[in-house]
Amino acid sequence: MDGQIKSLIAVGAAAAVNCRPCLEYHVPQCIKAGALESDIREAIETGFQVNRGAHAKTQDYVEDVMADVRDVREERDDDATARTGCC
Repeated sequence: MDGQIKSLIAVGAAAAVNCRPCLEYHVPQCIKAGALESDIREAIETGFQVNRGAHAKTQDYVEDVMADVRDVREERDDDATARTGCC
């Protein structure tokens, strides 16, 4: 893999993880390696797409975790009701 491709991958990864210092470093590296502005923009957009996908999956995961929390809370509440005999 040549230096230009590695630099473009680094730019995309930096965009995916929202790392401004990484972008500030790697974008000039791409230019030095001969990448076109359109290539750099495509790498950034690809990183953003990865980030959006990861964000969506994380949102789904958070909802699953919160459902588990509700289940635990309901179990705790059921246990408290059973112990006190309160309806």
